[in-house]
Amino acid sequence: MRKILFLKKLRFPNVFILLLIVFISCALLICINFFTIKILSANRAYVNGESHYSKGQKDASRHLITYLYTQDQQQWKLYLEELKVPQGDGLARITLLKAGDNKIARKAFLIGRNHPDDLDDLVWLFDNFKHVSFLAKAIHEWEQGDNLIFELFVIGTQINAKIIHNSLTPTEQRKFLEQIGSISEKLTINERNFSNTLGEGTRKIKDLLIKTNIIFILIIICSVCLYYSIMVKRLITSKKEIEAKNENLILANHELDRFVYSASHDLRSPITSLKGLIKITQLEDDINQIKDYLTLMQQSLVKQDQFISDIIDYSKNKRTQIIMEPVSLKELFEEAISQLMHIENANRIIFTQELLVDEIHSDGLRLKIIISNLISNAIKYADDSKQEMYISIKTSLTDGFHKIEVSDNGIGIKDEFKENIFQMYFGTNKNKGSGLGLYIVKEAVENIKGNISVCSQSTIGSKFTVTIPSFYGI
Repeated sequence: MRKILFLKKLRFPNVFILLLIVFISCALLICINFFTIKILSANRAYVNGESHYSKGQKDASRHLITYLYTQDQQQWKLYLEELKVPQGDGLARITLLKAGDNKIARKAFLIGRNHPDDLDDLVWLFDNFKHVSFLAKAIHEWEQGDNLIFELFVIGTQINAKIIHNSLTPTEQRKFLEQIGSISEKLTINERNFSNTLGEGTRKIKDLLIKTNIIFILIIICSVCLYYSIMVKRLITSKKEIEAKNENLILANHELDRFVYSASHDLRSPITSLKGLIKITQLEDDINQIKDYLTLMQQSLVKQDQFISDIIDYSKNKRTQIIMEPVSLKELFEEAISQLMHIENANRIIFTQELLVDEIHSDGLRLKIIISNLISNAIKYADDSKQEMYISIKTSLTDGFHKIEVSDNGIGIKDEFKENIFQMYFGTNKNKGSGLGLYIVKEAVENIKGNISVCSQSTIGSKFTVTIPSFYGI
């Protein structure tokens, strides 16, 4: 019982945890995708910047070579203008390494012909991922390229000085041309390595993103499926509970209809008898006859009192919460016998008790109802034609079950009545009972998870056995 209650208490937290997992997974998935897209966008911006870097370097080399042979100042100006592109990117790299994000680095990126909308991504990726392997390797290639750009700038300065002083010889032209070609070749390899490194990093990020998405999507799907599984089970359980409650309501309504009908009859019948007997008594002068009438009145009152007592027991059994506590069977038997001694022939009955078990852990109210009704029936249906009347009470513990036996040598129960004795308002003799006693006993026994059985022979006697699990409620 306690285990079931504990599991019910766990239901809400389990569902809450599943929803929390789904929420966290979705939030992480959104964040991971957002930052991954941002990284890929920044990688794309660097690749685009590299193309401007490479084009600026190649155009600068071309203009320098043309200037070397034509000595056209316009080519020198074009050389300087194109060389500013890689030089601007180089300045941005140095500034970001030393000072981080600042206006100088952003202006330098603009000189490198990077799009203004890409500046945030370029700076963000450099600041946050400069020590990550793929970007660290790309920055190293970038640094080597900047060193080669500086060499190209030095060569250009030397060429310009020779041309200005008109001291440039054909041999020096060939030497400068070879140097420019060598630098261009190295820069081409360097720029290719830079792009390949970023491309490799992009592919790794893409693969990682796919795997991460698959993992989180599987977590979300499994959590949602488990959540719906729990909810479906709850709905099925709730449906079964509602169906059971509906069946109980139908049964309760049926019992209520019978109860109201029988109660109205059984409550009014003794009153009607009393009214009739009182009228007859008022007209009677014979003292002996009046005594007989008074005896009949007493019997009507006893019957009504018994019926009211049965109704009270019925109500208590239906509405009172089960309370498991130590109960003394000996005390319940003695109390029941003392309270039932007013019944006719009770003082002639020999009561014997063989109590192998006294104190048990059960519901005291239900046990009192059970014992009182069983002993009451045994007294009411005693066979006064027999010279010796007895009621035997036994208790024992067998295979983990407490047994309570109430047997008598009364009038017994006929075979045709045995199947119906536990039904509401069924009685073999309405003058001796209301027909509620055994019905209430059976319900009380079932409330404490027990069983009741009867063994009876007409004119021989009856034995009622109540079996209660000894571990119930512990």
